[in-house]
Amino acid sequence: MQNPIQKTIVLKLKEALAPDHLEVINESANHNVPAGSESHFKVIAASRHFDGKRAVARHQMVYQVLTQELKGSGQGAGVHALALHLYTPSEWAGQQKAPVSPPCLGAKK
Repeated sequence: MQNPIQKTIVLKLKEALAPDHLEVINESANHNVPAGSESHFKVIAASRHFDGKRAVARHQMVYQVLTQELKGSGQGAGVHALALHLYTPSEWAGQQKAPVSPPCLGAKK
């Protein structure tokens, strides 16, 4: 089940990028945040909109789409960390797997 911020991220990225593949993973539980938080996400996306673009331009595209979520409300709400793994459809076809996120050094013990 997706939570509100995660669901919003999925909907916005689907609309803006029309991805061939999209995963939005809430990794907040791996960090030192309250239970049920939506602050740390991993996005894995393959879209034709990334064709001919370098990694920085691809990231900028996603940041622009998720401006509100990254900004938060100014009270600690919103997305704190966003791991992006962005591919063209042909790059994804040759890979089909994104890197595993490293453990958080400040995670709960």
